[in-house]
Amino acid sequence: MADRDDTKAPLLPLRERIQTSRFPLRSLLTGKYLFIILGPLACMLIFFFVDLDGRNSSRNMLAVLSWVFLWWLTEAVPMAVTSMSPLFLFPLFGISTADAVAKAYMDDVIALVLGSFILALAIEHYNIHRRLALNITSLFCGDPLNPPLLLLGLCGTTAFVSMWIHNTAAAVMMIPVATGIIQRFPDEDSLSSDVKKYFKAVILGVIYSASIGGMSTLTGTGVNLILVGMWGSYFPDEEPISFSSWFLFGFPLALLLFFILWGILCLFYCSKNTAKALSAYLDRNHLKRELELLGPMAFAEKMVLAVFGSLIVLWMTRSLTNDLPGWGALFHDNVGDGTVSVMMATLLFIIPNKKNEGEKLMDWNKCKKLQWNIILLLGAGFAIADGVRTSGLADVLSASLGFLKAAPYLAIAPLVCLVSSSITEFTSNNSTTTLVVPLLIELAESMGVHPLLLMVPGAIGSQFAFLLPTGTPSNAMGFTTGHIEIKDMIKTGITLKIAAIATLTLLMPTLGPYVFGTNKKL
Repeated sequence: MADRDDTKAPLLPLRERIQTSRFPLRSLLTGKYLFIILGPLACMLIFFFVDLDGRNSSRNMLAVLSWVFLWWLTEAVPMAVTSMSPLFLFPLFGISTADAVAKAYMDDVIALVLGSFILALAIEHYNIHRRLALNITSLFCGDPLNPPLLLLGLCGTTAFVSMWIHNTAAAVMMIPVATGIIQRFPDEDSLSSDVKKYFKAVILGVIYSASIGGMSTLTGTGVNLILVGMWGSYFPDEEPISFSSWFLFGFPLALLLFFILWGILCLFYCSKNTAKALSAYLDRNHLKRELELLGPMAFAEKMVLAVFGSLIVLWMTRSLTNDLPGWGALFHDNVGDGTVSVMMATLLFIIPNKKNEGEKLMDWNKCKKLQWNIILLLGAGFAIADGVRTSGLADVLSASLGFLKAAPYLAIAPLVCLVSSSITEFTSNNSTTTLVVPLLIELAESMGVHPLLLMVPGAIGSQFAFLLPTGTPSNAMGFTTGHIEIKDMIKTGITLKIAAIATLTLLMPTLGPYVFGTNKKL
């Protein structure tokens, strides 16, 4: 009888079932559910109550933008999921067809990123980044210990790695190297103030060098790729910005900023007593012992480096000058930087690693950590840029930047850079670029100046997120180490930001016309 009573008993107590049925209603008004609702709500409010002088397409695009950017800002859903939302929002709101928006998610720029990420995974898998860091750091350590020189080595290594892979990935690789040096010391409570200040310099140097190094090349950061993609999309008949042409401008800029950063860190965080305080715990022999533990380079490491080096050479020589065309001319300029990137990444799945029979340098299991969120974010950026242009929203929004029309020619770059670098402290670099650059294109056309005169400072300025931990993922990773505080970032970052804007202001009217032809009108 007891068994029969048990079978008739409810699976859950009545009281608990009532609570469970009410839980979803309450949860909709709290936490992330509120942020999830916020995006569609803002979209609907704009759709039904905002009038842009009868421009329905522009209004629809603004509504979709509010949805996407609110989800990006609040992280109501994962970034990658938000990045896919234009695939259904654009067709539903009549902004573009399903095929048109989908094409924005796979072009030569996306292929460039995809191949670069695979190569970065190979470098990480074979611990090449750690070997490189230890070699360069031991080279710059000095004997006796020279703290500014050691800082130069750490920052230089980070900047170099960030030139060829995404700056976030570079920070992920180098922050453990930096904290590894710090971990050689005893508990912080027993350390002198000079040592603690040097710890701050090490962490700040790594995170800012990752951002600065990424400015040098197209692969260093998504911002550069978004800029190049928008240039090709808005001006398909103009000369595209190639890897080598961007390098001619980006590398001198990054080099100047790098030494400015190093000078700021040495000025703020290195004193006469720093070397003496550090030498008891850190010297070149420590670094050499770690390097010896890694052993000699294996065949697989050498081959990955060979593929990496070949990729850089092919990128740099694909398109040179009008008088001296690169190897791309052999293929009637049908190849792009993405072509080379994917081709060299494919070799990693063909060349054996000589460790185990039949095993290649890379297999798809090793690619499980591929940063699809960044790839989808870039695709969303390109789709939004196309939507802002085709819907006419760029014409409407560019009026808000009309004050730049009255600015003198030489003041355009610093003003644009200041606007962009201020916005980027509160939104992601890619989001800032995606929003600002289309507006700058429309503004440039109304002012009668070369679009790149505004586009380049706008895009590069969005990478000057030096003040807050939320500015970039690299900043956040450095902040979570516990060795720096927000006041350290503000003190160092505001000095670096002012210097960076001044440097870009100097290069735009001098190097800009030579590289981008900004002294001409389209």
